[in-house]
Amino acid sequence: MKAGRPTPVPPRVRRSGVVRSRDLERMGLARPAVAALAASGKLQRVARGIYVPEGHQLTERHSLAVACTRVPHGIVCLLSALAFHGLGTQNPSEVWMAIAPSSRKPADGVPPLRIARFSGQALARGIEIHRSEGVRIRVYSVAKTVADCFKYRNKIGTDVAVEALRETLRTRRASVDELMRAAQACRVSRVMRPYLEALQ
Repeated sequence: MKAGRPTPVPPRVRRSGVVRSRDLERMGLARPAVAALAASGKLQRVARGIYVPEGHQLTERHSLAVACTRVPHGIVCLLSALAFHGLGTQNPSEVWMAIAPSSRKPADGVPPLRIARFSGQALARGIEIHRSEGVRIRVYSVAKTVADCFKYRNKIGTDVAVEALRETLRTRRASVDELMRAAQACRVSRVMRPYLEALQ
């Protein structure tokens, strides 16, 4: 590339959403080109090693999109999953993500993450796939999220778990059978059942 000539933005990059620098390299942009585009404002750095193209429209799920770009093997869980599904009154300042016990904990960055270690059926069950800002967002279903809240009630508060269960039943976002299957996967059916019976 000759000196003074602006770095062209590949069409694929212009159409992309939240992307990692390694993804930009796969699209044909070497690191010096990424740096040049960022310096010119054609790419905007939103987190370490993560960019959006100029004019990209941020959504209410932007922090989740960035978090899932940073941790593509993670699953949005607990308080962040409640907020995603519009259940309860939680508005966490961190993005809660579940990862496997053997997975390396992500480095500190933006947005701040709260990591929970899930394993077995508690990790694999009830994952939904959504897309936002060009990013695949993996998030636990409503029923699985409620069960997770009861499993982690000592960390997030029993009142939060009960509120999530009450709101789920009120809005019919999950059936009793779905809730109990999720509770069994998380091994909290004995804990959840009395609350479920009281709220029906």
